[in-house]
Amino acid sequence: MGDGERFPRSAMQIDLDCFFVSEEFGFILEQPATDLPDYYRVWMGLASNLTPLIQTHQLRDLVNEMPVLSPHHLKSHRELRLAHLALGFITMGYVWQEGQNLPAQTLPKSLALPYWLVSKRLGLPPILTYADSVLVNWRLKDPTGDMEIGNLETLFSFPGGESCKGFFLVSLLVERAASSGIQGAFSVMNSVVTCDIISIQKGLYKVGQSLRKMKEIFELMHRYVDPTAFHGTLRIFFSGWRDNPMLPGGLLYEGVVEEPMMLSGGSAAQSSSIQCFDALLGICHDDHAASFLKRMREYMLPSHRQLIETLSGCPPLRDFILSCSSPSLCINYDSCVSALVSLRSYHLSAVTRYITVPGHRARTMRCPLNGVGSALDETGTGGSSPLPFLKSIRDATQRALISQTRLT
Repeated sequence: MGDGERFPRSAMQIDLDCFFVSEEFGFILEQPATDLPDYYRVWMGLASNLTPLIQTHQLRDLVNEMPVLSPHHLKSHRELRLAHLALGFITMGYVWQEGQNLPAQTLPKSLALPYWLVSKRLGLPPILTYADSVLVNWRLKDPTGDMEIGNLETLFSFPGGESCKGFFLVSLLVERAASSGIQGAFSVMNSVVTCDIISIQKGLYKVGQSLRKMKEIFELMHRYVDPTAFHGTLRIFFSGWRDNPMLPGGLLYEGVVEEPMMLSGGSAAQSSSIQCFDALLGICHDDHAASFLKRMREYMLPSHRQLIETLSGCPPLRDFILSCSSPSLCINYDSCVSALVSLRSYHLSAVTRYITVPGHRARTMRCPLNGVGSALDETGTGGSSPLPFLKSIRDATQRALISQTRLT
């Protein structure tokens, strides 16, 4: 059976625009809104002043006094994304204002109901997601300047000072570096359909370059994020209410549902870019990791989730490459897989630096704001056990190497 029969041609071509993905910015929202209609000034006022309001223990009282505003005045996608971002920051601040020892059990109707309604319009859950805090939470200081860390500012932040801003902005730039790789992934999958070997090689080269650039930028975390500030002050504000020992019963959304909701906090597992590269390269994770990653797609925009599912449903790239018996294709594929392994290995070292080591120190030191302490050292903000999970997905990526397969 020839390649054309094993991998039938299709008239359908995958198109970035269909999934609201930008060629230049990838999954990042281009030119995000920075303000809402005046009707929502109370939301913007609280979200813009979270750090002092949390540190002076005023946020909960102000939210409890807040009127229940209708989201009907939000007209554009950008306004909805900004509203979801602002309400997400307020929600995390409200729940964790008093640290791990006194998390809020109920989100008041003034916050819960509009947040729920905005979330339904976007197809996102009512909790701060990676799609909010990273993909929307930015502006250029100089609109005519480049998208680099010195010219970037977050729209909203948590206690943690410059480390908080650095965490969001480095993550943003990692996503920016992924954009060319997403283009490459589209090119590869379209070229597999047409059996265009040259275009597949060019696309894979682009993916590999992108993954290496992502790791290079990820390493900036060491420069811009202090481990003690991240673990002791900042990390708790990413914590959700699913598989969380601090909120084992979940969080009740007053005026929305009668039972508490179980929702995961923001996590790098919610990055559509990384899951796209997994889908492209055909990385096969174990059942537990695969189930967790699939659940994390529920925290992505529906169009971005659909893209991952579309790539997953395309003719398997790895099988196609093996069927071609092309050494250069195998080398290009393995180069991409190796770059993804390297990125995941670095993520493991970052978890050790920012969670494991300061977590050990925190057991003998008092954390600012009665912060996370040891409560999340064994459970990540998304609800997984960070080190075992990351080792599992790193090892699964390693196993995809064609050269390694042929040696075993």
